[in-house]
Amino acid sequence: MNKAILITGCSTGIGYTCAHALHKKGYQVIASCRKQEDVEKLKSEGLTCIQLDVSDIESVRRAAKEAIQLSGGKLYALFNNGAYGQPGAIEDLSTEALKTQFETNFFGWHELVINILPTMRKNGEGRIVQNSSVLGFAAMKYRGAYNASKFAIEGWTDTLRLELYGTDIKIALLEPGPIETQFRQNALQAFKKWINIENSVHSQSYIEQLQRLEKEQSSKQFVLPPESCIKPLLHALESPKPKNRYRITTPTKVFAVLKRLLPSRWLDPLLRKAA
Repeated sequence: MNKAILITGCSTGIGYTCAHALHKKGYQVIASCRKQEDVEKLKSEGLTCIQLDVSDIESVRRAAKEAIQLSGGKLYALFNNGAYGQPGAIEDLSTEALKTQFETNFFGWHELVINILPTMRKNGEGRIVQNSSVLGFAAMKYRGAYNASKFAIEGWTDTLRLELYGTDIKIALLEPGPIETQFRQNALQAFKKWINIENSVHSQSYIEQLQRLEKEQSSKQFVLPPESCIKPLLHALESPKPKNRYRITTPTKVFAVLKRLLPSRWLDPLLRKAA
């Protein structure tokens, strides 16, 4: 196996774990990180790694061009993974905060795909894997910005799948639930940057949110390690008939069934409790 894949968001968590796993399986992994110090770290660990900030369009374009060059024009796959979560009630989120969330979680992914897709079409094959979330189809309170970005990615991906029909370019969604990564630490930084706790009607709930985000590890049930995403990712990359959606963790699987079976008035209480 020597097919080339570009992976975003490889400094920690799912991206880091999957980059190393695919490298060991023989893929030509082109990892990417936003910070140069993380790029150097991954290089020291034996990976090919480039700098890519998905919130910066010019950085995305440069990285796409570099990845295509590194693969000798044979870039086979893209794993869009780099993202973060912006906590906060909808009414406390400024439009600027929402735009910032979408720059990273949606527009950067779009820009990367449209810069790489012509190469895949030229080569007559390709795989695009989008790391979505259970929050891409089941909204939970105080996660409105992240919910919206992942709902958008789900609709965007479904559309592209329809438009790629008749080609050998396949696109799939991973939908993880709770995964043990540094996601909470990044969310905590975003929370402190954009949310005014004292002036909010949600201040008491925010104090509880802060206590949860400040923990080094999640205390919730059903949390899985990043390694749980490796097998679904490999299937999406290698199966002649990849699934449209790969549901990872028990909460994702349960809510997928409940979303299909229950009316909103019955599902909402469960989602309020889950949040």
